[in-house]
Amino acid sequence: MNINRRGLFTGVMAAGLAAASLTACSTDSGSAPAVPGAALRAGSGANTGLGPIKKIDAGVLNVAYAEFGPATGQPVILLHGWPYDAYSYADVAPLLAASGYRVLVPFLRGYGQTTFLSAQTVRNGQQSAIARDIVDFMDALHIDRAVFGGFDWGARTVDIIAALWPERVKAMVAVSGYIITQQAAQQQPLPPEAELGWWYQYYFATERGRLGYERNRHDFNRLIWHRASPAWNFDDATYDRTAAAFDNPDQVDIVISNYRWRLSLAPGEPRYDAYEQRLATGPAISVPAITIGSDFDGAAKDGKGYRGKFTGPYQHRVLDGIGHNVPQEAPHPFAQAIIDADHL
Repeated sequence: MNINRRGLFTGVMAAGLAAASLTACSTDSGSAPAVPGAALRAGSGANTGLGPIKKIDAGVLNVAYAEFGPATGQPVILLHGWPYDAYSYADVAPLLAASGYRVLVPFLRGYGQTTFLSAQTVRNGQQSAIARDIVDFMDALHIDRAVFGGFDWGARTVDIIAALWPERVKAMVAVSGYIITQQAAQQQPLPPEAELGWWYQYYFATERGRLGYERNRHDFNRLIWHRASPAWNFDDATYDRTAAAFDNPDQVDIVISNYRWRLSLAPGEPRYDAYEQRLATGPAISVPAITIGSDFDGAAKDGKGYRGKFTGPYQHRVLDGIGHNVPQEAPHPFAQAIIDADHL
């Protein structure tokens, strides 16, 4: 299978518009309502495996990762977020591999079979630690430059690598756009409705929340999936494949550290201070970039709020009816965005 540089995205969007038009014209009250984003979800769930999981020592980690495509292809690194894992790319990766890309999908620290090399290493979930992990992963595999794609923690990591190490990024795709955390800004309250959406962040700030997450990881994260992607009708098998990654012995420590660090409730590590000082300035991103907005982003899905942060070749796309886990919910549009970003 070869994905056309423009055709796949255009075709899927056209199908979505056509479906929307037919629904709007229908007067049959007995018809089932159209599922939001149904056309965009074509191909979702086509693949249920990642193939053999490889491992490599990189920085402070032994990184578990899936690999697709020819070893000589342009490297593409796809990054998941919380509470997700490499299975978010089970459909995207084969599409890109069929177009000649070498696709690498690592499990982040605290997920799946990725482990720390030393028991003494701090189980730190701050943003620059995760970004440094991925640069170390590239070094271990002797990859100089890659095309990156990510959502949630993965999008933040892509943003950070593009901002701090632009020479390592050929192009990038980031769901929700520019989401580098600036701790000073995190101290400012949001409107009540917006704060409500971050309920788990405040839950994790308490010891009760930490204990609750440790005891109820499976059901807790499934709830997040439903709330972040309310129109995505995933089945038990799909969720359970990813849920296995939450059994990592460092999962709780990494997740709690990540959310507490954002609110300045947990310290970072001195080794990352220089990175965080640069990120605190809100650095621009100069590499070729495509950003994607989805229903999860609410009013920010149009991307206007962060357009000025991208100073190189740039496009923004909106996937109406799609939730937060864009690559798993809408694999063809996400794969097409990777290909298009590579050619910006």
